Amino acid sequence: MSDICLKIPSNITNTIRLPPDTLQEELLKELAIALYTRGILSSGQSCKLAGMKRYQWEEELGIRNISRHYNLENLEEDFSYVFHSK
Repeated sequence: MSDICLKIPSNITNTIRLPPDTLQEELLKELAIALYTRGILSSGQSCKLAGMKRYQWEEELGIRNISRHYNLENLEEDFSYVFHSK
């Protein structure tokens, strides 16, 4: 599958109360958290989508009181992420 580019109309982006220079970063983080919370992405995949270091990701989940859901498949994906991201 190829990369996907989401188009968000300017009338929406103009109303988002975030600094313009962090908007894309923050939206990617919000998307990653939403997909993780719904069980669509693993923790490792979500961390990568959010563009965060693992410790930052775990801290963000803690701040938001998001429970971690973890199974053997998630562990294998996280190992793959760790060993291929260096």
